[in-house]
Amino acid sequence: MKARVAVGMSGGVDSSVAALLLKEAGYDVVGLFMRNWEERDKNGVCSADDDFEDVKRVCDVIGMPYYTVNFAKEYLDRVFSHFLEEYRAGRTPNPDVLCNREIKFGPFKEYARDLGAELVATGHYCGVSHEGGVHRLLKAADADKDQTYFLNQLTQKQLEGVLFPLARLTKKEVRSIAEERGLPTAKKKDSTGVCFIGERNFRKFLEGYLPARPGKIVTLSGETVGEHGGLMYYTLGQRRGLDLGGRKGEDGRWFVVKKDLARNELVVSHGDEAPLYSRGCLVSHVNFIPAPPAEEFDCTAKFRYRQGEQRVHVKRTEEGLRIDFAELQRAVTEGQYAVLYDETACLGGGVIESSFGGSV
Repeated sequence: MKARVAVGMSGGVDSSVAALLLKEAGYDVVGLFMRNWEERDKNGVCSADDDFEDVKRVCDVIGMPYYTVNFAKEYLDRVFSHFLEEYRAGRTPNPDVLCNREIKFGPFKEYARDLGAELVATGHYCGVSHEGGVHRLLKAADADKDQTYFLNQLTQKQLEGVLFPLARLTKKEVRSIAEERGLPTAKKKDSTGVCFIGERNFRKFLEGYLPARPGKIVTLSGETVGEHGGLMYYTLGQRRGLDLGGRKGEDGRWFVVKKDLARNELVVSHGDEAPLYSRGCLVSHVNFIPAPPAEEFDCTAKFRYRQGEQRVHVKRTEEGLRIDFAELQRAVTEGQYAVLYDETACLGGGVIESSFGGSV
């Protein structure tokens, strides 16, 4: 029998297949389900209950023990409080990144050790190498599903003893394996929404924690064209939900170009998207997974998850990083992450503080 591995089980098909593959490879596998959000909906239903039932069914099929652990307090203190602070500041945060750093590869890993696990694994689409004492976060074989963007804040210590069994698989292959082996999650819909909070009406959800401050929607020239329900509900480049249908621009649809917190105004434009473009950004809270290659270097970067890698020049500064783009980039958003890559691996990343070189 190989080493004991604790697999983070979410109740979805990816973590189910990750556990199955490790079991078939001869590891001593245990499933560990995390409860990180305890709020129930108006019908008294908690989505985590259904997910845990799926975990139990999957583990029974595979023939492996399972445990549950509650990290709701840690999630509230380390992830959700920051999530609210960022929205309060008019930024657009990415809680999935913090959730991985602060929960899945933090308290979860420590708890797994208490269960006697020498290794931990998740169903993320990415790879890892452990060579010469240096741990590298590798891109997944399935570029469309690669999740290294959400893991850019992991440290060397956090990657130590980690396995990613889905590194070389596509989503289609994962579902096929699940179906062939009779896993009850084979056709389960992928989860979306905020990490561990799940799918819900996001505006109503935020209203329960942050008071909305309605204000004016104005153009770049200062003309008032409508009212917004609260700056926290909007993000740079957004087109839908502006309720400006009666004021369609002559050259195209309206879109958000800026959030003016001081005036509590949402700035919009239409037609020409030049105001959305920038030639660089400043980044803070930088984490390099392996050591950075130099004080200045060329690489590629993503500024949102569903984006292809863009060529950039990176310069380290006292505050973090200055990133200059080889080509103008659209809607580089404060609060999101700039994530750096070489040909095969994620180098790390940091929080976008501001962009520069645009016309707003």
